[in-house]
Amino acid sequence: MPMSQDFKTRLYPLLPRIVEHYGTPFHIYDEIGIRQTGRRFKETFAELQGFREYFAVKALPNPRILEIMADMGFGFDCSSISELVLSRMTGARDKDLMFTSNNTSHEEFIAAESDGGSILNLDDISLVPKVPRMPELICFRYNPGSRRGGNSIIGNPVESKYGVAHEQIIEAYKMAMERGAKRFGIHTMLASNELDYRYMVKTAAMLLEVIEWINKELNIVFEFINIGGGLGIPYRPEDPPFDLQAMGQEITRLLRQFSKRHGYMPKLFMESGRYMTGPHGILVVKAINRKDIYRTHIGVDACMSALMRPALYNAYHHIEVLGKESASETETVDVVGSLCENNDKFAVQRPLPPIKDGDILCIHDTGAHGHAMGFNYNGKLRPKELLLRQDGKVELIRRAETIKDYFSTLDFEPSILDMSS
Repeated sequence: MPMSQDFKTRLYPLLPRIVEHYGTPFHIYDEIGIRQTGRRFKETFAELQGFREYFAVKALPNPRILEIMADMGFGFDCSSISELVLSRMTGARDKDLMFTSNNTSHEEFIAAESDGGSILNLDDISLVPKVPRMPELICFRYNPGSRRGGNSIIGNPVESKYGVAHEQIIEAYKMAMERGAKRFGIHTMLASNELDYRYMVKTAAMLLEVIEWINKELNIVFEFINIGGGLGIPYRPEDPPFDLQAMGQEITRLLRQFSKRHGYMPKLFMESGRYMTGPHGILVVKAINRKDIYRTHIGVDACMSALMRPALYNAYHHIEVLGKESASETETVDVVGSLCENNDKFAVQRPLPPIKDGDILCIHDTGAHGHAMGFNYNGKLRPKELLLRQDGKVELIRRAETIKDYFSTLDFEPSILDMSS
């Protein structure tokens, strides 16, 4: 079910006062829910020594959220310099950081190595000679190609820009060893928002088979396997929840069997983002216009610059109208923003209670890839972020963008290159 009943029970009675104080629109996140999911993660893999979740920073790159992750003992999966900087603000260093970039620049390699370092996860064999200083511990992102299928969001592995091909993986590790690497891990990421836990079990089994093969060829031992993220959440009310417990039991069994065969057990790493925070955030907006033409359009005070997923993926986000959650009467509407794009819609032909100007709409499951995917097309400004804390207080954790922010990059020293001479 989108948005837990517990979150709703605690938040909805507070929303009128929150809206009055902060104004709309805003994303608001639930600290209690995030911590409950984190505890469930750790309990699921408690039997595996060294298990660690590396929170995918791209899902919700807010320092206050990252502080919560660090407090739970999680590391951070980063794919840019900015994400490294954000994560290091929590005190994360070295083994706390997994740097999984692609099309990596020299500047990014330097950032990954500096200020305490990180676990370097290389995306391509061509990057091995480009690493300024090969670290002792190295990881590669593995792309199995036609050996596995992906899903609709992340795509077919054969068509993917990510990872080292199966036919290159032995040579990639060999090249890294020649440059001084002595410790090894392997990573993959093949699906996004996957609701079938068996897919992730097969991914773990695949990586264990691959490291057995590499061990035979190069006689190297792997410290960890990282099965990536991609655990799905039930965006639609009728969607089944992801069976985390079943996944944990079956992957634990696979690792024990591997240990019996080889005398050691690699650590299990994951990099969940959506599963950790997605259900624990909503976008709160206000209805400001109603337009009745060929369809009825309910205009709200946010647009796809605050939540891009419906436009980008045709994704469903459940919507409730505050105070009308149990209303039996409905009308079919499109819920739209003010961007000059016709796909600027939070819902298309959605049955909702009759909505009037001033009504508050709660758009569910925006705790991951919501604010993070915001942009400034049309000069639109991204909304504020709030946190419903464990103590019941509401904290502003990012202010809304301003016109001054939008124009800040136009404040620079003039620079003209004379090409006539």
